[in-house]
Amino acid sequence: MLKAIVERSSIRRYTDEVIKQEDIQKILEAGRLAPSWMNVQPWHFISIQNQETKDLLCALSFGQKQVKNASHVILCLADVGAWDDAKFRKVLQGRGNTDEQIDAIFQNDTLYPKLKGDEKVLLRTVEQCSYAISHMILEAENLGISSCIIGALGNELTESNQEIYTQIREKLGIPSKMYLMSMITLGYNANPELEIKKLRKDFNEVVSFEKFGQTLN
Repeated sequence: MLKAIVERSSIRRYTDEVIKQEDIQKILEAGRLAPSWMNVQPWHFISIQNQETKDLLCALSFGQKQVKNASHVILCLADVGAWDDAKFRKVLQGRGNTDEQIDAIFQNDTLYPKLKGDEKVLLRTVEQCSYAISHMILEAENLGISSCIIGALGNELTESNQEIYTQIREKLGIPSKMYLMSMITLGYNANPELEIKKLRKDFNEVVSFEKFGQTLN
C-alpha cells in the first residue's frame, strides 16, 4: 500500500475510456469499509456517470474541467443525521454496548458531539468522511485508476454557488441532513508519461518522536 501512496498524484486529464462498473464498486467498497469514530459511519456516496449531472457538478466546482471530463465522479456526503439519538444508539448497540454504557456515552460531550451543538457535529462528520475519501483514492490507485479530490465547490461550508448547489440537491434527491463535502473525479490518466513530482514537506518537519521537534537524528 505504501507504493500506491508514493506513486499516487492528483490527475486532472483523463482519456475517454469508461471505468468498469465492477471497479467503481471496489472503490466505493473501500470507502464503505473505512474506519470511523465509534463506528458511526456518517457518510453516503453517490457515483455519477451521467454527463448532464457532471456538467452541473463542474459548474458547482467553479468550472474545474476534470469534473465534467472524468469517467465517474463520486460525491462524498457528510451525514450529520448519523448522530441522531436513535441512529447513534443503534450503532452503539451493534458494538455490544449495554444500555448503561450507552446512557453514559449520551451524557459525555466528548463522546457525543451533539451535546456541543451543530457546528461540532459537522466538524466531526467531515473529519470522519476524510478517512473514507483516502480509502477510495488509494483503492483507485491500486486499480490503475487516476483520481483528484475536489474540495473547492459550493456547499454549506463555502456558502458559494448556492443556486447550483440547490439544483444538485434537488436533482439527486440529497436528504436534508446530508451535505456534499467533496467529490472524487475518476478516470484513466491521459498523460501517463508525464512525471509528476510529489511536493511534500521534509519528514523531520512534520514528524517528531516523544516530543515536538525531536527527531531520530
